[in-house]
Amino acid sequence: MLPGVDEPLVTRMRPFGETIFAEMSRLAAETGAVNLGQGFPDTDGPASLLEAAARHIREGVNQYPPGPGRPELRSAVAADRKRRYGIDLDPASEVYITVGATAGIASGVLGLVESGDEVVVFEPMYDSYAAVIALAGGVRRAVTLRPDPEAGGRFTFDPAELRAAVGPRTRMVVVNSPHNPTGTVFTRDELSAIAQVCRDNDLIALTDEVYEHLVYDGTEHHPLSTLPGMAERTLAVSSVGKTFSVTAWKTGWVMGPEPLVRAARTVNQFLTFTANGALQLAVADALRDEGEWVLGQRAALEGKRDRLCAGLRAAGLEVLRPQGTYFVITDIRPLGYSDGIELARSLPHAAGVAAVPAQVLYDNTDEGRHLVRFAFCKRDEVLDTAVERLVAALAG
Repeated sequence: MLPGVDEPLVTRMRPFGETIFAEMSRLAAETGAVNLGQGFPDTDGPASLLEAAARHIREGVNQYPPGPGRPELRSAVAADRKRRYGIDLDPASEVYITVGATAGIASGVLGLVESGDEVVVFEPMYDSYAAVIALAGGVRRAVTLRPDPEAGGRFTFDPAELRAAVGPRTRMVVVNSPHNPTGTVFTRDELSAIAQVCRDNDLIALTDEVYEHLVYDGTEHHPLSTLPGMAERTLAVSSVGKTFSVTAWKTGWVMGPEPLVRAARTVNQFLTFTANGALQLAVADALRDEGEWVLGQRAALEGKRDRLCAGLRAAGLEVLRPQGTYFVITDIRPLGYSDGIELARSLPHAAGVAAVPAQVLYDNTDEGRHLVRFAFCKRDEVLDTAVERLVAALAG
């Protein structure tokens, strides 16, 4: 400890300690539990992607790439966005490569939010949002997503609550769809309500679309930037990790109008500067050539979702079936539990399974106290082992 200093960490970051994902993964490792907490697959992406990365490394692509990213990947991202959504992007000025989506989100918030500005977020929220808003000196305004019993427990929001969250200091709305952790994919009507609020109040939208390919049951992902009046005010973020099952590659991108991309770039050049060039080249090829693999992966994950949902119901949990992502939210109250943190911390010891309590992803923690998130992006035999353990421990 520094002399005369009780806590050297800056004040705005003191509420943030070890992330819940790291804690649950550590508990899983210590107890030998099946880790259904942190959202990473236990199988690799397409062989061509892995082989291309190794080839580029062997061929000497091992020094700094251009700061904005390899032109091959920026062009591939722009072409992919055009092909799937009809969005026109200039790869030279409207696409910027980052070290994963987390760095893209961080640089976007830090580059666009002044100290004291308010940022509207939908809760539960991915934990990095709260931390980076705090780093920027911003103020969070949370709009709660709640299960709709008439829609099978699908999470949605009240447009009136969204409008009420916006005030004279509001600068940005962060929109994550497909949504982690609820699995909701916002509909056109929901996105239209968000777009209306942005247009009426001259707000910037930052969209986290990392699960854009992982949607099920014929559900479609609609980028917010495709709605009227939103292209010029939306900074979109995505990445390769979830799409191609290479979460450790940490290769992402921000996309949007040049002024917003420039704001993110200006900050990011002093955070990470640039991202691995060999991996960028491999990702560029995969975006162009591996569409069939992505469709197969989506189908496999849909089956895994159904497999885990059935098992969690057998264990006595109420399952809120997701439309996308890697995750399923469960209500623990049918088992007589009311505190997700308490249950999640006990499960690795009592059942040999790790999960994540959803309440740590809320500002209004009572809204999510009874919810626990499980990841289904694992091999079938791993999911089956986890279910067997949960049924024995919870329903036995």
